[in-house]
Amino acid sequence: MNTSPADNEGNARPAAPFVPKTASEALRPEAGTPPPPRRSRASRSQTVVFLNFLFSCIVLVILAVGAGLYFGRQAFNEPGSSASGGTVLVKPSMRVAEIADQLERRGLISDARIFRIGVRAYGNDSALKAGEYAIDPHASMHDIMDLMKSGKSVMYSLTIPEGLTVEQAFERIASQAELTGDMPAELPQEGSLATDTLRFTRGATRQQMVDKLLADQKKLVEEVWMRRAPDLPIANVEDFVTLASIVEKETGRSDERSRVAAVFLNRLAKGMRLQSDPTIIYGLFGGKGKPADRPIYQSDIDKATPYNTYQINGLPPTPIANPGRAALEAVANPSQTKDLYFVADGNGGHVFAATLEEHNQNVARYRALQKKQAEEAAKAAASQPGADGDGQSGTQPDTSQ
Repeated sequence: MNTSPADNEGNARPAAPFVPKTASEALRPEAGTPPPPRRSRASRSQTVVFLNFLFSCIVLVILAVGAGLYFGRQAFNEPGSSASGGTVLVKPSMRVAEIADQLERRGLISDARIFRIGVRAYGNDSALKAGEYAIDPHASMHDIMDLMKSGKSVMYSLTIPEGLTVEQAFERIASQAELTGDMPAELPQEGSLATDTLRFTRGATRQQMVDKLLADQKKLVEEVWMRRAPDLPIANVEDFVTLASIVEKETGRSDERSRVAAVFLNRLAKGMRLQSDPTIIYGLFGGKGKPADRPIYQSDIDKATPYNTYQINGLPPTPIANPGRAALEAVANPSQTKDLYFVADGNGGHVFAATLEEHNQNVARYRALQKKQAEEAAKAAASQPGADGDGQSGTQPDTSQ
């Protein structure tokens, strides 16, 4: 068998000639795989090792910061966990860190640090406004930041109805819990407060409310007085407000005010006494007002006070309440009538008369209606279970009227 290597065509190639080695050559080792190259001195330098470590740390920090920013932004913008929301009071001196801590304590945000960093990232460190804020359920930190930046605080209302005295209005202002500070030491003049609804934020002062009501009423009175009818039998603006306060107390119906005003103005023009029941009450009880269950007795009508227009000529020395715009307008431009009298009609309104005879007829009808209503009320009371057999109540009527 031929063991000679063959070429590609199948022909045998001649074997390489055998070259004998000397003894020293035979003892030498044959060349194998070359060893790896030795590390350079630069690569083994401590500076390079430190720079490699530092670079690795920087990369890790960048990755960590990036991840933190990503997840922090998600937390800042995602809906909050508070299902009920709530209100938060931001005082003028509060810093963002204090606001964030308060929000976290109230359970309105999940992490005060994220809120603080987010506000700073948006450049709103000094943009959050003082006030009381209503936080919606599930509001995000971004929503809360925008709300506080807008300054849209919770608003409260203070209402001073028409016809209250200054003392009664002061009681309302003093009892408003959302207001701060003391009330003025002295009551302003009767009739000098506006009858209005004021809107304010928590922390507003009581003095501010009083000042606003005083300024608004002064402006209103001057405005209406300038548009008054030219022939009013009123000497000055003080008397104007006084008569408007009487009209305010006499009727609360808008369709009657100008006609009631006309009655009093017609009386003044003729030198007749006004004979207004509210002036009796103010003369007896002043700014505190009459107790609701206290009637007016005949002895009250006969009692002389500076305000009792059954006993004095002309107008009382001061207003008897705070008149509203409608009452002021009614006195400034009253109905053109010859009416000199009016009496209640028993249905919340009044009937008017130009003569005493007609007025007496109206009074008689009113008293008959009162009597009928009293009889019906007594029958209804007698039919109730537990009523006395004679249908009479345990209290006898007062006979001093």
